[in-house]
Amino acid sequence: MTKHSLIAPWIKAFLHVLFSSKMLILLMTGFSSGLPLLLTGSTLKYWMREEGLDLSTIGFFGLVGLPYTLKFLWAPIMDRVIPPFLGRRRGWMIQTQVALLLAIVAVAFTHPAQHLVSVAVLCLLITFFSASQDIVLDAYRREALREEELGIGSSVFIYGYRLGMLTAGAFALFLADQASISWNLVYVIMGALMVIGLAATWMAPEPQLEVPPPRTLKEAVVGPFVEFFERPGAFLILAFILFYKIGDSMASEMLSPFMVDLGVSKTEYAVIVKMFGMAALIGGGLIGGAAIYRLGILKSLWVFGLLQMISTAGFVLLAILGNDMLVLTSVIAFETFASGLGQTAYVAFMASLTNKRFTATQYALLTSLMGVPRVMAGSVTGILAEWLGWSAFYAFCTLMALPGLLLLLRLSTNEQETVPALATLRS
Repeated sequence: MTKHSLIAPWIKAFLHVLFSSKMLILLMTGFSSGLPLLLTGSTLKYWMREEGLDLSTIGFFGLVGLPYTLKFLWAPIMDRVIPPFLGRRRGWMIQTQVALLLAIVAVAFTHPAQHLVSVAVLCLLITFFSASQDIVLDAYRREALREEELGIGSSVFIYGYRLGMLTAGAFALFLADQASISWNLVYVIMGALMVIGLAATWMAPEPQLEVPPPRTLKEAVVGPFVEFFERPGAFLILAFILFYKIGDSMASEMLSPFMVDLGVSKTEYAVIVKMFGMAALIGGGLIGGAAIYRLGILKSLWVFGLLQMISTAGFVLLAILGNDMLVLTSVIAFETFASGLGQTAYVAFMASLTNKRFTATQYALLTSLMGVPRVMAGSVTGILAEWLGWSAFYAFCTLMALPGLLLLLRLSTNEQETVPALATLRS
C-alpha cells in the first residue's frame, strides 16, 4: 500500500466532517451525550470531597450510574414505541434532553453534605435520562450513517462527547474556582447547556430505515437477544466488552479524590487533567482512526489495550513522587492519549456488531456492559484506595487490564468465526 493510498481516504473523510451538516448534528448530539456523565461523576465527587465527605461514601456514590449498565432493559420500548411527535428517534431524543435539563438544574438547589439522599435521587434520575438519551442517540447514529460513514461519524460523535465531558469537567471546575460562582450556579449553567442537544434534535432529519422495526413489543424485547446470542462466540464477545477497559475505568473513578489528596488546585486540575488531557484524548482518537484503517480493528484493540495498561501504571509513579507538575502533565497526557486510542476502536467494534432492525436494544446491551466496570468496580474503588493507598491501588488497576487482553487474544485467534462483520470496517 502506497503512502498516498493510506492518507487520501482520511483527507476525504476530514473534509466530509468539516462540510457535512450530518456530522455537525453528530457533534452536537455527542456534546449532549457527554455533558451529564461527569456531573454525576468526577465533578460531583470533587464537590463532595470539598464538603468533607469520606472516600467510601464518594466511592459508593458511583452506584447512581447503574442505569448506564441496565439500559438494555427499557431499550426495546424505544425501538418499538414511536412518540406522537418528531418521529421514532427524534421524539425520544427531545424528551430525554428536556428531562436532563430539568434534573441537572434541580441539583443546584441542594448541597451534598446536607442533602445527600436528595442529591443521590436526583443523580439517579440524571443517569436514567442520560442512559435513555444514549440509547436513542446510538441508534440514531447507526441508522443515519451509511456503512462507509460509520467510522468517521462515530469519531465525530466521540469528539462531541469529549467536548461535553470537558465542559462538565474542566469548565465546571474553572467556574467553581471563581469566588463569585458557587457550585449551585455551576449546575444551573450546565443544565442550560443541554439546549445544544435540543437544537441538534430540531435540526436533525429522521433516519429512513432500510429494514422494518419490530412489529410487536414482544418481538422488540426477544428478537435482539435471540439474534445476537445465536451468533458464534457471542458470550466471548460480551466478556471482552465487559473486561477490556475495567482497569482503566477503575483508575479514572478515583482520579478526582486523588488530585485533591495530592494538593492539586481546581484550576490546575481543570487545565492539566481536563483541558490538556482532553487535547491528548482527541489526538489519540484521530491517530486511532488512522491506525484502525491500517491495522484492522482487532490488532488495533490489542495495541491500544497494551498502551492503556502501561499508561495506568504511570499513576503509580505519580503517587510516589507527589504533586510534581511535569510528572502530572506527562502522566495525564499519556493516559488520556492511550484512552482516546482505545475508545475509538472500542466504539467501532460495538457499532459493527449491531443489527439495524434492533439497533437501540443491541447497542444498549453492548454499551451497558461497557459501563459495568465503571459502576460496579468503581463503587468499591474508594474502599480499595483507602485500604491499599494510592500507589498500590493504581498498581492493582494496572493488573486489572490483563483479563481483557487475554480475551482479545482468544477473539483474535477466531476472528473469522466470532466477528466476521469487522471485515466491513476496512472498506
